[in-house]
Amino acid sequence: MPAYKLVYFDIRGRGEIVRLCFLSAGVKFEDARIDFSEWSEKVKEASPFGQLPYLEIDGKKYAQSTAIANYISREFGLYGDNSLDNLSIDGIVALTVDYFDAWVKSHFEKDANKKVELQAKLKNEDLPKFLGHLDKILTENKSGFYVRNRLTLADLAVYHTLDNPQRDYPEVYAQYPKVVEHRKKIASLPRLAPYLSSRKVTEL
Repeated sequence: MPAYKLVYFDIRGRGEIVRLCFLSAGVKFEDARIDFSEWSEKVKEASPFGQLPYLEIDGKKYAQSTAIANYISREFGLYGDNSLDNLSIDGIVALTVDYFDAWVKSHFEKDANKKVELQAKLKNEDLPKFLGHLDKILTENKSGFYVRNRLTLADLAVYHTLDNPQRDYPEVYAQYPKVVEHRKKIASLPRLAPYLSSRKVTEL
């Protein structure tokens, strides 16, 4: 088994999906968390593409959280059984990235008036649309998972992305009971439950 080391800030952010993949697969990894104050030009220059997270595999560094999560999923059974399953999984993951990017844009907007506008759009348009797509997929699949009848990267990506909506807009989130039940299912998985119930609470 290779030696895995994930390097990221001490937040959920874009590194959390990688942690969830490792934990779900039961694969040992070093969860190296750095403080924002440590993010110097020297550290940045030593990081692939000058950004975090990155994954070290036997000392060699690889970048981009989605690519890393895809790699872990292929290696350890969190992808589908065929190319069409994988296409479905990748589509759902891309959907979560779209929502997360919209959340980040609204959350970090510096113009106060623009921020109010973006957050209203997020709550009233982006989030209901996102949750509606998820609800439809669960309704059609009938297994309680997003693809086929077992845990995949799609389920983990949705769980991770919903951390912020279920906290920020619970009244919107609660209108989609199938999505709510799916989140409870993932949170109760034996390999994930101890971590999820004890992890540090962060804004992002």
